[in-house]
Amino acid sequence: MDVGALVVRYARNFRRLHTEAHSVSSPLGAWLILALTAPVARGEIRDELEEALGTNVKRARRALDDLLADPPEAVRVALAMWGLDDWPEQLPAAVQTGPIPTQAQADAWARDHTDGLIDRFPVGVSGMAAVLASALATRITWLRPYDVVDAAELGSPWSAQVADALTLRDAHGYLTEVADLGLVAVHTAFSGDSLQVTSVIARADAPSEAVLAAAHDIARREANGSPVRRRELSKMPLGQGDFWTITEERRPGGDQVRVVLPAWTASSDHDLSADPRLGFGAAARALGAAVSLPPNVDARQSAVARYGRFGFEAAAVTAVALRGAMLPSGLSRTATLRFGHPYAVVAVAGGRRRRDPWAGVPVFAAWVGEPAEVSAVATG
Repeated sequence: MDVGALVVRYARNFRRLHTEAHSVSSPLGAWLILALTAPVARGEIRDELEEALGTNVKRARRALDDLLADPPEAVRVALAMWGLDDWPEQLPAAVQTGPIPTQAQADAWARDHTDGLIDRFPVGVSGMAAVLASALATRITWLRPYDVVDAAELGSPWSAQVADALTLRDAHGYLTEVADLGLVAVHTAFSGDSLQVTSVIARADAPSEAVLAAAHDIARREANGSPVRRRELSKMPLGQGDFWTITEERRPGGDQVRVVLPAWTASSDHDLSADPRLGFGAAARALGAAVSLPPNVDARQSAVARYGRFGFEAAAVTAVALRGAMLPSGLSRTATLRFGHPYAVVAVAGGRRRRDPWAGVPVFAAWVGEPAEVSAVATG
């Protein structure tokens, strides 16, 4: 089963939460809770959840079991279901159960399962009859750390906001055509673990939803080893483009790509009940029916991420609380790709083996709208 395709599909609805703002999210964290809840849904509610999940309940539950059984070392994942001792379906063994925690205990759970990146639980648990939660966290170190350059190399207004930026020569990057966006630039940074982080930038006036959609698709294809058609540098005009520069010189080694991009940090708090397409209205009704309570829920996600010279780290806690009321020398070209205006970033798991359920699963996504000083972002 291609779990990555299911989460990428679900992420289409999640993209609306970013709404052009500097933000970070984890569609996977929300999808896991829907998959955990779906087996108790009946009738039209079940249909709504299956539409949100992108598959039927049985397949979603099997995907959930597969993901929990063997997560990559780079991804910490935890699920909890509190206050539901009489849950009518068998739970995965990895799901923590028990009574409703105190707020301090819930905050501690968030800290413990995100390596301290998130220190407060997204919802208040006082007076709640049931709480479902997921936590995801990663800390990775780049195989090749970035160098630091003057921020003027970004060639954008961001150059006046920060003093320096990140750069890498002979980077994994390219230009490619995307329907409705035209030419986009892609750069993927790799760690020694299975997680890789793909950045995609389009023209400055491109809608964030479309760029995030392209980033999810490209990141998944790269993680699965699917080819992405690249624009040959030899067929590009020399000189300045919207967010690239093509130069030519006599040197060995063939064409290469250099990237320049900002360090960045982001933190977000998302209301998951704001958009019915996210599925949490249906999840609330399914939970309420299962435990004979009104479907009155608070569904939120807190997420943070940092992208720096030496690595990447991110975490998300998603919670649903049901209230008690509910080689030869020659001419070679270099493309310098400049991520100098808002762009999309997706962290996706690479395949560790054949039929790895995590292969191509997007774990975190971000819309980068604000640069940060390189020295201010400690990662890796």
